[in-house]
Amino acid sequence: MSFNKITIVGYLGRDPELKTTPQGTALCKFSVATTERKKGATGEQEELTTWFRVTVWGRQAELANEYLSKGRQVYVEGRLRVEEYTDREGNTRSSLEVNATDLQFLGQRNDNNAPAAAASVPYSTATKKEPVAVMSLKAKTKVAPRKTNPALVSIEEDDVPF
Repeated sequence: MSFNKITIVGYLGRDPELKTTPQGTALCKFSVATTERKKGATGEQEELTTWFRVTVWGRQAELANEYLSKGRQVYVEGRLRVEEYTDREGNTRSSLEVNATDLQFLGQRNDNNAPAAAASVPYSTATKKEPVAVMSLKAKTKVAPRKTNPALVSIEEDDVPF
């Protein structure tokens, strides 16, 4: 048995690009950067940034294109592969490609640098202007809006039977 799964929490390096296959399937591509700090050989703190090219498919792709933008923080799960290519100068380069299976939007939609809000709003009920802490986009999962019972919301102290 073999297993290929990667989890990334990083920031978008560019706006997503939405395309459609000849069969009509939506796909969205964007890049994500992760940064880690470590001590270098001289003892000073160094930052190491790793770039990933992410591809999202279907409804997830449409939502990613609608809600993500450069600088937004995102959580990505998927399968990793390394692609090799030749750059303009003739050098062989490598690119980390992720085929996403799960995507969650982190932070708020209206402010890329703001900390995440305390509440989570399902993507099926979100509007463009309300803040969102996490929007989960599991493949083939539909999130139903929460229904509240008005009788439970307006209970007065006098109405309690004990």
